[in-house]
Amino acid sequence: MVATCDCGREAEMTRTAGELAQYLGVALVGDAGAEVSGVASPERAGEKDLIYLESPRHQERAAASWARCVLAPPLIPLAGKTILETSEPKLAFAKAAEWLLRAPAPHGPVHSTAIVAPEAKLAADVAIGPYVVIEDGVEIGPGTTIEAFCFLGRGSRVGRGCRLHPRVTLYAGARLGDRVELHSGVVIGADGFGYVFGEGRHWKFPQIGTVEIGDDVEIGANTTIDRGSLETTRIGNGVKIDNLVQVGHNVQIGEHSILASQVGISGSSTLGKCVFVGGQAGMGEHCRIEDGAVIGGQAGVLPHKIVRRGQIVWGTPARSLEKFKEQSAWLARLPELGERIRNGLTGWR
Repeated sequence: MVATCDCGREAEMTRTAGELAQYLGVALVGDAGAEVSGVASPERAGEKDLIYLESPRHQERAAASWARCVLAPPLIPLAGKTILETSEPKLAFAKAAEWLLRAPAPHGPVHSTAIVAPEAKLAADVAIGPYVVIEDGVEIGPGTTIEAFCFLGRGSRVGRGCRLHPRVTLYAGARLGDRVELHSGVVIGADGFGYVFGEGRHWKFPQIGTVEIGDDVEIGANTTIDRGSLETTRIGNGVKIDNLVQVGHNVQIGEHSILASQVGISGSSTLGKCVFVGGQAGMGEHCRIEDGAVIGGQAGVLPHKIVRRGQIVWGTPARSLEKFKEQSAWLARLPELGERIRNGLTGWR
């Protein structure tokens, strides 16, 4: 095994097709010794890149690619290629990419411009980039990389194997599990948006809870997750959150849920496991989205509403996909119906 590296985000590891087939648990047809060191689309691939083919419709693209190794369903002929046969090529491709494209090892230890409080606890192989600020009581687990200009507030904790990209902010007391990746501009633990009106003014409701983020979570650039008001905002294991998402105070998001860009979740809402929320969808306070539900793009779930297990909803206010499609079809016919009504009334007169 030979390690190679370019100036990209990740280091490439050269493996053989046989090693890759063994790792993925798939059948191999062709040269087990063919080298594989990266992943790419068929058109951009080099000889040592891995590509994937999901259906015979794209067979010509794969056949014309420079890549020698292809993940493909069984019994698809590709002359001159080494084929790793699997019923789920796209999933296998994602797993192969994670294996082949390891993140660079921490280059630490601590940059000379970083400010690290004396009572902070850093594991031996942690890497701290330029101008990072780490306050008292912070704990950082082994194999974690904190990149330039990040701020870790007092008492916050970061697990093992995490990566904080430049300019991430953890407010005091925030907790990250293991293998968490936070992209640039993420803010964890800011005050929630809570006020009580009385005596002619808005009084700020206490925002003294915290945020807990589980293992294997990835959060996109400029997303914000507010601390709980009196309790805890929780993001479950395996959750993936896109860029520019707002998660309000006390929100609970179940394991392996997906939130696309520009989603907004109001305070004290609960999302179950494996929930999918499309881009620009919004939820009012105290909503409950049960396991496996799908909230369509730009849908609006009204406050205190419940979306049942496995239900697919769309539109504002959110309703079942079937109802949304039926109403949209009628809405598209309104000009025609209006013209028919006008003509009918004119004829009647």
